[in-house]
Amino acid sequence: VQLQAYGGGLVQAGGFLRLSCAASGFTFDDYRIGWFRQAPGKEREGVSCITISDGSTYYADSVKGRFTISSDNAKNTVYLQIDSLKPEDTAVYYCAWGEPGSRRPLRLGEYDYWGRGTQVTVSS
Repeated sequence: VQLQAYGGGLVQAGGFLRLSCAASGFTFDDYRIGWFRQAPGKEREGVSCITISDGSTYYADSVKGRFTISSDNAKNTVYLQIDSLKPEDTAVYYCAWGEPGSRRPLRLGEYDYWGRGTQVTVSS
């Protein structure tokens, strides 16, 4: 499984970004893609995930209302729309691939494959 995250950049506070995660190298259609972020000096944290087979989504409380995850299954691509960006959203954002069904869908250990991150920097 290969994952490529892209779409990051430098944005002013209040702006928006749409991150993309292109997945390849697998044949089954029941999996989960999670988005995580790691700010300088902080641990990596899960922000959202989507189960491809049924489209169910999950968000961390800290991003509810501003982050929207979606997928284009025909393209094996998952998107993370981030609105009303805040300086504290500055981080490297990673996408990861895992099997669905976990009761802790944003736990890092539930994901088997990780892509390289994409940097998001929000200026105040």
